[in-house]
Amino acid sequence: MDTIDTIRYARTAFGPQAEPLAHRGFVGRMVIVLRSVARQIDRMLERRRGRLALLEMTDEQLKDIGISRCDAHREGIRSFWE
Repeated sequence: MDTIDTIRYARTAFGPQAEPLAHRGFVGRMVIVLRSVARQIDRMLERRRGRLALLEMTDEQLKDIGISRCDAHREGIRSFWE
């Protein structure tokens, strides 16, 4: 099959010309780690904003999306890392 030869793997940092992680210097590896941490924090904060929005919705809005007030409250009080 020719399809196996066409699979391409995306580089994780610095574009397609980036060298493998093992060949990067300390600073290059730290940049990758810090970007990863920043993305994770961004995802957690976005999750928290969504949960807070649930707490601010009216009963009619919650009914429109199929969530009860109890479910919205239960989700809204969860920690941002969960």
